[in-house]
Amino acid sequence: MNWKKFFFAFIAAFVFIFVFGFLWYGKLMHDIHNEVPTLWRTEAEFGSHFHWLILGHVVMAFFLTLLYARFVPAGGVAAGVGLGILVAFLFIGNNLIAFAVHPLTTKILCGWFVGDLLEFGIAGAIIGAIYKPAQAQTIP
Repeated sequence: MNWKKFFFAFIAAFVFIFVFGFLWYGKLMHDIHNEVPTLWRTEAEFGSHFHWLILGHVVMAFFLTLLYARFVPAGGVAAGVGLGILVAFLFIGNNLIAFAVHPLTTKILCGWFVGDLLEFGIAGAIIGAIYKPAQAQTIP
């Protein structure tokens, strides 16, 4: 494993996932989430749990990068997108379970589906662009 490439890919994935999460879930879906306000922490309470949000993003970025580095030998952007979409479907499965046991709206569920596919597909592309295998040297 190329640890230097891994580190840069992980940091880039973390920054993207964090910013995407803020924009998609925190801004774009804010009003949709507020249709069921009893499910969410208050703003003040959320602030005291913000470090858990950051840790969650670190975990997602780290393990997506690790999966790519360990199990995508061909490498490249397309392979990263493919891996990201597969990981998104794991999250979508979890979202379906959450929908079954929590009083979420279908708008929230659909927003999470689209968000997961975009977030992890793009994060995979970023990782693939940074952590690509070295080009094979050919001798003329």
